[in-house]
Order: sequence, then structure tokens, then C-alpha cells
Amino acid sequence: MSLIVQKYGGTSVADLERIRNVAKRVAKTYDQNNDVVVILSAMAGVTDNLIGMANTITESPDKRELDVLLATGEQTTAALLAMTLKRMNYPALSMLGHQAGVITDCTYGDARIIEIGAEYILKLIQKRNIVVVAGFQGSDVGGNITTLGRGGSDTSAVAIASAIKADICEIYTDVDGIYTADPNICEKARKIDRISYDEMLNMASLGAKVLQIRSVGFAKKYNVPVHVRSSFSEEEGTMVVSEDAGMESLVVSAVTHDKNQARITLTKVHDRPGVAAKIFAPLAEAGIVVDMIIQNIRPEGQTDLTFTIPKAQFDTAMDIERKVAEEIEAQDVLGDKSIAMVSVVGLGMKNHSGVASMMFNTLARENINIMMISTSEIRISCVIEEKYTELAVRVLHNAFGLDKED
Repeated sequence: MSLIVQKYGGTSVADLERIRNVAKRVAKTYDQNNDVVVILSAMAGVTDNLIGMANTITESPDKRELDVLLATGEQTTAALLAMTLKRMNYPALSMLGHQAGVITDCTYGDARIIEIGAEYILKLIQKRNIVVVAGFQGSDVGGNITTLGRGGSDTSAVAIASAIKADICEIYTDVDGIYTADPNICEKARKIDRISYDEMLNMASLGAKVLQIRSVGFAKKYNVPVHVRSSFSEEEGTMVVSEDAGMESLVVSAVTHDKNQARITLTKVHDRPGVAAKIFAPLAEAGIVVDMIIQNIRPEGQTDLTFTIPKAQFDTAMDIERKVAEEIEAQDVLGDKSIAMVSVVGLGMKNHSGVASMMFNTLARENINIMMISTSEIRISCVIEEKYTELAVRVLHNAFGLDKED
């Protein structure tokens, strides 16, 4: 007997027919003498519709009330799945995030999980119940409903799996695993059988959308094996697990891209202690995540400072930095939203040289200019013009041998 957590995304529960299909898969797992906990997203499109309704009432919905509203999407699918399973004569019970003991901080719209009280879920499992939990949500210490941000159901699933010490967490989605590149861009992209937590963390942070980055962080911290697979087929997907020796045999495991990037440059900034803090502190206070940072030294004690941020936060960041520029007497603030980031990721990069050279030469042969570069132990990222994104992904995928079958 295994304890299995299964999470189903919005496309997997998009309508009643698909909910019935999910119920059949859950029942099959249960019939194989496994204990099953199911985590559900809202039906595809429901969260956006709820946000649209809120914005019809007011351009700035109260964040607490918005979380109360959005949590109803997952509540609906949890109840419908439990009803379907009961109709099939299976002992199912639905519950909301706070009933499952998901305790978060009080950051409405993007709450962080503090702890999960697993006792209630475990008691139900011991009685052979199928527990169906509304994902994406929890409650703060004051009992207020909170939501975990986009992709939060993945985080709910892995966090609950870690709390109840599940044998595996299965993430069911509309794709059948993690690929060496986006198959919509690179037709020769191949499904990866096994990938390490660190590689997946880098891929998630660099634009791969299959798994939410916080869920991968939970999985790594608590060593929860994650199986990413399709809810529309029985094929094996991709296992996300701890690093093993065989994973380093492949220098580069995947090529990722991210078009949701923008860059900002402050020119002729005085190069003295404390200036960088004045530039970045207001961004942090506004919740804007900065990725790459490059500083180019000018003569006469000045520097140009360039950094990247999410494109959705570009206008806010520009307003902030224009005020900062006046305060620190920088010459100008320049912005560019027509950029993208392409990256190569692989554990094998730890022990192989020449990866950067290969990447730069490959892009150069296609006359793709590199604007910014960032590296870590297992990845290299380059900022390029957005119009070259697809070409860059394809040529890098080929250059590092990812087009070849195993």
C-alpha cells in the first residue's frame, strides 16, 4: 500500500466530463490498495472570470475579499469531484484549505505556507477515505482565507504530500511531462524521464511553466518525489527527484525561454556606497523581483546600472526608478520590454567546460546579439531581442545534442 497525493490542474477538471474522468483515475488508484489524497485547481478559466467580475465592481478590489472570492473556484471542483466519487460508491470527503490545516502568512493573493496540520487528513486516510482538498488556498493565523498565487495548487499538493509523508506526489496536467524545450517552439523537443530538483528549480525560474517554482522548492526541501504526467493518457511522465550520479552524464538537460521579461537602465549613476541600495530597496518594498543585474563602470566615478524584472511590473518599476533617479542624480532611466531570456540548464555543467563558449558561439552564428549574461553552477542565461527567441531555442537545442534520441 502506498500513500499517493494526486493534483489535477484546471484543464483536467475543465468540465463535468473531465471531472468524471478524474474520478475514474482516482478510483483506479484507490482500488490498487493505495491511500489517495486529491488536490484540485479551479476549472480552467474560472479564476480569470472571477477576477473579471471583481474588476467590474471596482478597479482595485480589496485583497482580502478577492481571496475569499477566488477560493470558491477550487471549492467548487473539490465538492463536484467528491460528489462524483460518492456516486461511484467510493468514500470521498471534500475540504477547503483551512480545514486541511494549511496555515499561511497574511499576504493576500500570494500567501506563503507556514505549516500544515496533517492530523485531520491522516485520520480520514486511516479510515480509508479519499480526501479531496481545494488547492491554491489556506488561512492565516487570524482565520482569514488566503490564496497562494498563480500555480498555487502545485504548492498545496507538494506541501500536503510532505506533511502527510506521502510516497509520491503526482501532478496531472495537460502535458505528458517535462521536455527538453517547449514543444510548441521546438518540434524536436523530447520528454525527460528523470530530472533533479535543482534542474527543475532553475527551469521553473527561467520560464518553464509545467511546475510552479515554490512547489519544486517544497519537494526538494522535504525530498518528495514528484511525477509530472498527463491526465489524458496512461503514459509515464517525468520524475522530479533527488540528484543521482547518472544525471550528470548529460551536460545540458534542457533549453528554456522567458518572454515575460523587461529591462531597466539607470545611466550615469554616481558610483559610491549606498547608491545601489537606494535603487533596489523601493523595488523590494513594492514586491518587484529583480533578476539579472549588470553594472558598467564609466569614467569620472559614474556607472550605468541595468537590471531585469517581470514585464507585468515594468510600468510600476519605471515610475519608481524615475523618482529614484532624481534623488540620486542619475542622468536618465531607460526601459525596454522587447527582450527575452534564453537559458541552458544541466547538472553536467558542474563538471564540463565549454558550455558558455558553445552557447555564445551558437547565438553568434545566427547574428543574435547577447545583451546580458547571468550564470550559476548549472545554468547560463542570456538576454536577447524578443524577436529571436524561437530561433535561439531551436539552435541551442540542436547545438547541445538535445535533438538526438537517447
